[in-house]
Amino acid sequence: MRFLLLVLCGLIFPAFADEMSAKAWLEQMSQALKQQQYKMSVMHMQADHIRPLVYLHGKVEGREVAFLEHLNGPVKNAVRIDNTVTFIEHDQPAYSVNATSIEGLWPAIFAGNINELEPGYQFVLGGRSRIAGRPGQQVRLIPSDDHRFALQVWLDMETFLPLRYDMLTANKELLEQVMVIELLVLDTPPALLVEAARQEWPPVLNQLARQDGQNWQFSWLPEGFKIVARDHHRLMGSQEAVEFVALTDGIAKISVYVARAGSTPLPDELVSRNGLALVTEKVGNAEVVAVGKVPAATLSRIIRSLTLESAP
Repeated sequence: MRFLLLVLCGLIFPAFADEMSAKAWLEQMSQALKQQQYKMSVMHMQADHIRPLVYLHGKVEGREVAFLEHLNGPVKNAVRIDNTVTFIEHDQPAYSVNATSIEGLWPAIFAGNINELEPGYQFVLGGRSRIAGRPGQQVRLIPSDDHRFALQVWLDMETFLPLRYDMLTANKELLEQVMVIELLVLDTPPALLVEAARQEWPPVLNQLARQDGQNWQFSWLPEGFKIVARDHHRLMGSQEAVEFVALTDGIAKISVYVARAGSTPLPDELVSRNGLALVTEKVGNAEVVAVGKVPAATLSRIIRSLTLESAP
């Protein structure tokens, strides 16, 4: 019977799929991730790291509820109730933040406004293949410039849920892969999500106002990139001040750290691993580190465009 169903899928879905553009597939994916109820068993691969994960999603009394569990190592889970994410980790108190998605699985934009990706990527339909026992349609996200990497995503041809996501360098080297190994589509929300929706989770952490922060700006950013977060804090141990700026185009994320040259040893753990490029340069009297899954030349140009503007 299962063989017969797969054959029927092969006969029916291609004709339907041929009527849809690549962007339409991505828009259907966005809706599916938010509206459907499902359980995914997933392998997340970065360089020499492989993480098995389980992700649950559903609707409980009109609220969107999700749960992500890391299966290896110390306990590391996250629960999302609408726009609040609570992290539950080994040997530390649970805490909550405002967020529209749980980091560590699909890019948040996959369940967001696909239009925001158009400045940086072209959407092109690829071939079809079988993933996790389900027929999938490939959609390629081709960079519109040399400042970001190519992406490939395979969508389930029945539910439009993502089955696989690859990030590739210009040389076709795999930087990151998320692959579903089992997908269960559910009629009702899992009991775990129902229970999570009933729990009283810690309140969202207060976002303290930046103090003594400097108004660092960029005279150039790749098309589609924007500043999404700023933070000014002191490093643990040295208590030296560091300015942090986060950039994204919806997929690629870049972190920029600024400190006074010679006074603040920026974190040694910011090394090039898991596909991350890292560039350190001096800008005037400041030492700047930029790290992200983009070409190193892009990071260097972003650093050189950094300017310190007077506060309004």
